[in-house]
Amino acid sequence: MASWAALSPSIVEYFEGEDFYRCGYCKNESGSRSNGMWAHSLTAQDYQDLVDRGWRRSGKYVYKPVMNETCCPQYTIRCRPLQFQPSKSHKKVLKKMLKFLTKGEITKGDGEDEPMDSTVEPTVAGDFALINKLDIQCDLSALSDDLKESLQSEEKQQGITSKKEEPPTLIQSQHVEEKLGSGEPSCPVKVHAPPKPGKGADLSKPPCRKAKEIRKERKRLKLMQQNPGGALPGPQPQGGPSPCTPPKARSNQPKSLEDLIFEPLPEGALHKLEVRLVPASFEDPEFKSSFRQSFSLYAKYQMAVHQDPPEECGKTEFTRFLCSSPLEAEHPPNGPECGYGSFHQQYWLDGKLIAVGVVDILPCCVSSVYLYYDPDYSFLSLGVYSALREIAFTKQLHEKTSQLSYYYMGFYIHSCPKMKYKGQYRPSDLLCPETYVWVPIEQCLPSLDNAKYCRFNQDPEAVDEGRCEAPDRLRVLHRKAIMPYGVYRKQQKDPSEEATVLQYASLVGQRCSERMLLFRN
Repeated sequence: MASWAALSPSIVEYFEGEDFYRCGYCKNESGSRSNGMWAHSLTAQDYQDLVDRGWRRSGKYVYKPVMNETCCPQYTIRCRPLQFQPSKSHKKVLKKMLKFLTKGEITKGDGEDEPMDSTVEPTVAGDFALINKLDIQCDLSALSDDLKESLQSEEKQQGITSKKEEPPTLIQSQHVEEKLGSGEPSCPVKVHAPPKPGKGADLSKPPCRKAKEIRKERKRLKLMQQNPGGALPGPQPQGGPSPCTPPKARSNQPKSLEDLIFEPLPEGALHKLEVRLVPASFEDPEFKSSFRQSFSLYAKYQMAVHQDPPEECGKTEFTRFLCSSPLEAEHPPNGPECGYGSFHQQYWLDGKLIAVGVVDILPCCVSSVYLYYDPDYSFLSLGVYSALREIAFTKQLHEKTSQLSYYYMGFYIHSCPKMKYKGQYRPSDLLCPETYVWVPIEQCLPSLDNAKYCRFNQDPEAVDEGRCEAPDRLRVLHRKAIMPYGVYRKQQKDPSEEATVLQYASLVGQRCSERMLLFRN
């Protein structure tokens, strides 16, 4: 498959809307409904476009709630990190972490904040059999020879390569059982770790003055307040305020998120926290070597926090749910250093793995997939802390890749109290379920207080600009051939076939329908 991997487009199998099933949020036995497809592979851009139309993945299963029919409508939510300012409660969590790392102080009683996506999305909640079944039925190895032959045939007929149709990226592909993300080297993001001698400054920290200089400056400002107009002892630090600067000019400026997260630890700190960004791939040595610890942590979390039985927390379920991803590793020249794809952001405390945030890095965003952590450290509010770290991480990626400027938090469910906490990360936007435009959450909340399902776009004339208006241009993979749907349709005699394909086209939109291959068996 390596010979055609670089030419591989996204390949999906679509399944018509299922019957109503049990809701993972309100526990209604027959209230939830969604459409889904199995993604054999997805380019980062295709998944970005799908997420911007309300889709979300669980492993390789990609699904979209039927918003006007499901009991608990799930609205895609994104935070704007470039304008984000931590709230008082956010600062409290960061200070709590700093106190613990510095002095070992443990603050209990208010550390049970809801983690990001602490509730498994209901499409697969408690039903890993669905993913297991589809993983076997939709084995990519059965398609590899057909796809290779059809891509070569299409290239000859059109006189162009698939590279011209897709963004200029490098795509790596493996067997469906082995293709668990990228095989690229890990991109560690270390916290409070001093640079090695001769290696220069710690690039994970924002430029800042030494803590000693800051203390000296505070002391001088205090003396100025006590003795206005008097001379201050000692030299002024470079870049510091002049004696004429009003004392409150600097103190009134709120600390940024980076200042709070990367505040240097004093000498003799009791604990050390290190955050590593590791590609979700068994070809990556760091991911492979930490798999046992990561899996054990997942099983402990699921059983303690969600009361899952041990048989539902096996390695197979863990791998297919949180390690297996349809996203291929892509390293475009204008992308972030770590590339696009699926990653595990690991939190190591004194050499022990205490939390893992699963994230997808896409052209325009960092998308949070799931978080699991050691319940013994719940007093650190790791759900909130990891979300703040991921927001800061998004800002770091934005410095290299300007279009990557959003943090997607999954679904916001206004009707579910446990999932409303996501609205506290502001400024944030909700996706209109009808026109797929982003609307500030403040404008959406009054409507959601009155009705579970809402159209957020206030323009009654507005329509879905990305809707599929030319379904005949949709690409289909059928019987070793890639063809436009217009050609495929003439070969079909089943009347239900057209309804299924048109439903798929309306849900994924025109751009994705023309780029992705819809596999029809």
